Amino acid sequence: MLSTPFRPRLLQSLKGYTKDNFIKDLMAGIIVGIVALPLAIAFGIASGVSPEKGIITAIIGGFIVSAFGGSSVQIGGPTGAFIIIVYGIIENFGIEGLALATFIAGILLLIMGIFKIGSIIKFIPYPIIVGFTAGIGLTIFSTQIPDFFGLHIDKIPSSFAEKWICYFNNINSINILSLTFSVLSVLIIVISPKISKKVPGSLIAIILLTIVSYILRKYMNIHDIETIGDRFSIMATMPSPQGLGLSFDKIQYLLPPAFTIAMLAAIESLLSASVADGVTGEQHDSNTELIAQGIANAVVPFFGGIPVTGAIARTMTNINNGGKSPIAGIIHAVVLLLILLFLAPLTKHIPMACLAGVLVVVAYNMSNIRTFKKLLKHPKSDVSILIVTFLLTVFLDLTIAIEVGMLIAMAMLLKRLSDSTRISVFTKKINLSAESESNKDEHIILPKEVDVYEIDGPYFFGIANRFNEVIRQTKSHPKARIIRMRKVPFMDSTGINNLFSLIQASQEEGIHIILSGVNEKVRKILHNGGISSLLSENDICSDIHIALNRCQELISMDNKQ
Repeated sequence: MLSTPFRPRLLQSLKGYTKDNFIKDLMAGIIVGIVALPLAIAFGIASGVSPEKGIITAIIGGFIVSAFGGSSVQIGGPTGAFIIIVYGIIENFGIEGLALATFIAGILLLIMGIFKIGSIIKFIPYPIIVGFTAGIGLTIFSTQIPDFFGLHIDKIPSSFAEKWICYFNNINSINILSLTFSVLSVLIIVISPKISKKVPGSLIAIILLTIVSYILRKYMNIHDIETIGDRFSIMATMPSPQGLGLSFDKIQYLLPPAFTIAMLAAIESLLSASVADGVTGEQHDSNTELIAQGIANAVVPFFGGIPVTGAIARTMTNINNGGKSPIAGIIHAVVLLLILLFLAPLTKHIPMACLAGVLVVVAYNMSNIRTFKKLLKHPKSDVSILIVTFLLTVFLDLTIAIEVGMLIAMAMLLKRLSDSTRISVFTKKINLSAESESNKDEHIILPKEVDVYEIDGPYFFGIANRFNEVIRQTKSHPKARIIRMRKVPFMDSTGINNLFSLIQASQEEGIHIILSGVNEKVRKILHNGGISSLLSENDICSDIHIALNRCQELISMDNKQ
């Protein structure tokens, strides 16, 4: 029976919870809630939904991730990584399609957590993560150009190359005031950490520039700066849950984008939790975290929300401001709820150019240019994975990028494993002086009728055919072949089938096959694979000496016949 790996960190944190801990969580939660507001709005708008949808996602998703997650300090909500995916789904399938895709992604995440796939996701190669996050960063940057420069464009193309052609064609429509606000926003975000790291620069930029924009409009009659209120009407209320219109046909064609959402949510949330572990010294529960992410993504679509995942920047803000337990994340969600209910109308004054500046900085941070440059100096195989994943993310699709990146990574891994497996042939003597089977300076002189083949490494499909080629190239016809397998850690089905065929072919030629140095794990695999039907127990030996004695015994029996 499958045991469900669901152990919310909140329950553990409440044991021995003190008033001092609550005060720290309260302060951290309030600060993170305030910090999360502009990001939730920006990510919502950039994703193609209304601002309050981003806030609702941060409220519901943030609450669920903290209440049920496997990390003490993880903060959940909408993130920049999903902007391009969400925008593309809305463009192709509409808001209803996004809601259903997010729900399906939630179910997939639940399945991942229940079946303990959390630890496996950590094995995704680093070049793939850097490649697609850099690609997402560049793509987000490209989507913010119109608001950053205040360009007047009626219809923006969807493809990356066509976007930039369109921008250059409309370069004459730059709004200098919008550009000024965008640049000031970036400068404030960059400079503010040098003054104080307690309050994020994005929040300072939005507050200051919103005040300036309001003054320009109210008292100087300057309306050249477009604000959130010019594009959206923000509903200062929590929506009632709505149905998703589930059907088998819809699930079928929305499964690929849902899988992309699930994989990205899993990768980003576990990466965020791992980064937090490095700072706090704790160890998150990856499978519980995936279950929490699954619940969050399955619930938010009923309220019009967008995909949820762990947010590294907000999680680090929580840690830096003293957050000790999931209570801080729950408080952050409550703060956002209060802001939505009582202060939402004020958000309509936020300039779009300011949000564009915030997202440009987010895009730059996601691109991780320094790490990208470092990886370019790594082995060519890693560089190829990095470049291919990056280019496919930018020019095609994130799903394709991850799939192709993983295929290349697996192919490279198999090649490395194959190259690391050596096959040696001994026809005259074996030097045992450097081997664990003998402590003496010893040589074994092989009988003329015996050949020895040694496999050093995994015996899998990558080297199975190569082993056959080595035997054919030897062009000898001994009376016995010893296959030394003391350094074979595992075998796969292809290796077993290859060995089975080799034994059959050798026996038909009157050549005995003896296996030497087989460990217990490989011996069990051989037994289950049917090798025991061809060889007796005496033909599978523990070391080379016993194997040679067995050969001489069999050869003597043949000679007597």
